[in-house]
Amino acid sequence: MNTTIRELLVKFGKLPVAIDQVADDADLYAVGLTSFASVQLMLGIEEAFDVEFPDNLLNRKSFASISAIAKTIDIINDSRKVA
Repeated sequence: MNTTIRELLVKFGKLPVAIDQVADDADLYAVGLTSFASVQLMLGIEEAFDVEFPDNLLNRKSFASISAIAKTIDIINDSRKVA
């Protein structure tokens, strides 16, 4: 999952650093992720992982790091199993 997230960050995140220099727990906003890019990233994630972000997960914390994004996707998938 993290590899796909990294690929999406390259495509949509437009980070000023190479993605291989970004640790999974690094603050993506500190390395250059903008609000606009995070929206583009969200749309890419929804398509790639066939998920839809609920309103309560549309926040900066959900996109703070590669690990946070993976955790958010897991939360969405887990909630779909329950529903």
